[in-house]
Amino acid sequence: MPAMLSIPRYQKRRQILRFLSQIAFHLLCDFRVENSENIPREGPVIVVGNHFHYADPVVFVAILPPHTEYIAGTLRPSAPWIVRRIPDAWVTLNVHRGNASTEALKGAAAVLGQGGLLGVFPEAGAWASVLRRARPGVPFLAATTGAPLLPIGIEGMTEIFPALRRGKRATVTVRVGRPFGPFNITSRGRERRADLEAIGHQIMGEIAALIPPERHGVYSSDPVLQREAEAVAAFPFD
Repeated sequence: MPAMLSIPRYQKRRQILRFLSQIAFHLLCDFRVENSENIPREGPVIVVGNHFHYADPVVFVAILPPHTEYIAGTLRPSAPWIVRRIPDAWVTLNVHRGNASTEALKGAAAVLGQGGLLGVFPEAGAWASVLRRARPGVPFLAATTGAPLLPIGIEGMTEIFPALRRGKRATVTVRVGRPFGPFNITSRGRERRADLEAIGHQIMGEIAALIPPERHGVYSSDPVLQREAEAVAAFPFD
């Protein structure tokens, strides 16, 4: 059961997957990581990032320690076969989108309780190329485990394959922010839901600070961009 898992696990295979991910990025694009010194070796830390492309999780695999655990959705309709297999090979904590995903949350709490690193994308899907609101899971984990969060901004992933088709190499820039939190809420009912939503907004705001303003989506200061983002912000997996 995920709640009983012991970390670290699957270290050899994960080191290989990390190495292959690094090679792939350096072959396919100009891959740049800013402020990598902010990446911790140990936790508990929840690593969060924007999710605009199906291969964003591979960015986390390439830059985070191999003992990092991940929450991953089981539906990956837009990803090619090889990308869909990476979560299975890594052995992620799987979320069945549209459900409560209790087992994945228990497993994630167990990882953090053992001082581990947990990677997760708060938007829970890559159906748009601008920021959307965080789903409830990450704010809940942050509030109930007391783990700080590390924000990461990913820019340029959507340009890799279009650039290759033009015979060029896209630039992918990964910006690692500074840890923030921890959060602790004691409210209940409607007030608790509002507090968790506020945590979600803060999480996405920290990520927004690491990506270009035109990608801020529902967190944009431009009303036009905000309205355009609202039109695609609804979670499509319920």
